[in-house]
Amino acid sequence: MFVKPADGRAVRWPGSMRLLKSDGEKVPETSFWLLALKHGDIEEVKEQASPAAPEVAASPAIPEPEKEPAA
Repeated sequence: MFVKPADGRAVRWPGSMRLLKSDGEKVPETSFWLLALKHGDIEEVKEQASPAAPEVAASPAIPEPEKEPAA
């Protein structure tokens, strides 16, 4: 599930004690995270796509050469 800390909260990963990123992270559905969700420490949110490479504008279509009229 994808979660982020509730407003005004700081939540640490169990084991590593690293803070959960404020913009959200994917976490396993373990009893720790489910309990944090139930207590209102975290909010489940839609998973955000990771920032991809910027879109490159499509190159303009190259016109085909005009055909010579048949003689």
